[in-house]
Amino acid sequence: MTQISPSILSADFGSLKEEILKLEEGGADYIHLDVMDGIYVPNITFGPPIIKKLRDITDIPFDVHLMIDKPERYIKDFVDAGADIITVHEESTVHLHRTIEEIKSYGLKAGVALNPSTPIENIEYVLEYIDMVLIMTVNPGFGGQQFIGSMERKIKSMKQIIEDRELNILIEADGGIKLDNAREIIGYGLDIIVVGSGIFEAKDIIERTKMFKSL
Repeated sequence: MTQISPSILSADFGSLKEEILKLEEGGADYIHLDVMDGIYVPNITFGPPIIKKLRDITDIPFDVHLMIDKPERYIKDFVDAGADIITVHEESTVHLHRTIEEIKSYGLKAGVALNPSTPIENIEYVLEYIDMVLIMTVNPGFGGQQFIGSMERKIKSMKQIIEDRELNILIEADGGIKLDNAREIIGYGLDIIVVGSGIFEAKDIIERTKMFKSL
């Protein structure tokens, strides 16, 4: 069954505790935490101190997505803040394998994110070492964008590679997933979907989370 990882990038930051408790009641499998530094992507969000505070609110696993330059500098900080999965972008670090190994050395799951224009081949040699591939279905940096249709082929190709090599890797997609296209996108072979505005723009966040879960 496909799991849901709501992105709090689209949440009301003035009521984060309340928003997260609603996600919990709605049955969210993860909470997706988009960390941006204004360098790797043209936006700035939050860092370990905020995540550490949120960790006190819920036991839902934290799916921490590092859209930052040289993420290896901060892995320990995010581990200490309460991350359960840490995902880095292939282009953001010079020594990708070393960064993956550092994440896993703390007992966490490690993921690698691929931007829409990043070829799958770029991570061919680290697939055996990771737990998740995050396929960006929008260009990273901002919420509320439209799903890029050509990412269907990319998701299906990634799924085929994983099956052919008999790897135990989750496939997650992030960007432009709404109620009206989620079922189709899930059908491409996804294990986890990240949903931001598709949940937080709803009047009833609990019910909307349940609706995505029902898919």
